[in-house]
Order: sequence, then C-alpha cells, then structure tokens
Amino acid sequence: MKTWIALLRGINVGGACIVPMKDLVTTLAGAGLSSARTYIQSGNVVFQTTKGTQRTLGTQIAQLIEKKFGFRAAVMVLSDVELSDAISGNPFPKAIAEPKSLHLCFLSEAPSNPDLEALTKLKAGKEAFALKGKVFYLHTPDGYGNSKLAAKVERALGVATTCRNWRTANQLLEMSDEIV
Repeated sequence: MKTWIALLRGINVGGACIVPMKDLVTTLAGAGLSSARTYIQSGNVVFQTTKGTQRTLGTQIAQLIEKKFGFRAAVMVLSDVELSDAISGNPFPKAIAEPKSLHLCFLSEAPSNPDLEALTKLKAGKEAFALKGKVFYLHTPDGYGNSKLAAKVERALGVATTCRNWRTANQLLEMSDEIV
C-alpha cells in the first residue's frame, strides 16, 4: 500500500462547502481508500491505496465529494515522500520557531513562467519566500492573513496552489508515518 496525503481546498470556510470529516472518511473508505485519517476541519486527509496516481486520486476524491456533499472541491494529492521532501527542503529553518508563520504552498505542477519579481515587490517587513520545484515556501512573520504577497502567490506562479502551515505539514507527515 502506498500512503498519500489529500489537501482539500476551500472547504469548511465561512459556513460554505461544508464537509464533516467523519463523513469524508466514511466516503473515502467506501471507495477503497483505506486507513483514512483527517487532521483539522480544513481538509487534510492521510490515506492508503494500491491504485492510482496523484492526478487520478485527486480527481476521484473531488468526484466523491461532489456526489456526497453537492459541490466540487479542489483536491491536491501528494505522496508521503513528497511531503517529507518538502519539509526537509525548508529554506527557512529559523522560521520553525513560529510554525504559524511558515507556510508550504503545494503546487499542482512546477510553474513554467513564475513572476517572482512581482512577488518580490509585494514583500513587506521580514517576509521571505522561495520556490523549489512544486513547493513555494512562504515566511510571513507578521501573519499570513496580513500578507499581500500571500494573496498573490497563485496568480504570480500561474498554477493552482494550496498552502499549509509548518505545524499542519509536520502533523500530516507524522500521521502518514503512523498509518499501518
């Protein structure tokens, strides 16, 4: 069995696109995705399966959500190895002291023409970022919600993104290590 992490985007925010995690786990289990466990209500699922690829699993989970909950969610799927590599590749080791200020933005694909200059112009204070393959690292010491740079990442990179803070990323990796 291979271990995967599904990152759902835009669910359970502001009373819209509600997906109860218990129902999501049951739905995934019914589709043959085993050992599914969730972390917090914002759509983080660790599971195992012997079949599928990142793309096919993401599509499958999005279709299951649409059928069960009535809306289409954006779903990005990573392998446990990719998540581990993203965490170990952190270019801002000092930022882990404030885990809510360090974000890993996972990209649907490596951007072919990212506008890093535009993002550099948006940096404020001690903000910092780095692009490594399919991961955009963002350090926002003054808060992610206050960052103009954070709001423009997807547009500047030109690919779909979903971000998780350092604590969440590490918790998901720990969960993936615990799956049996």
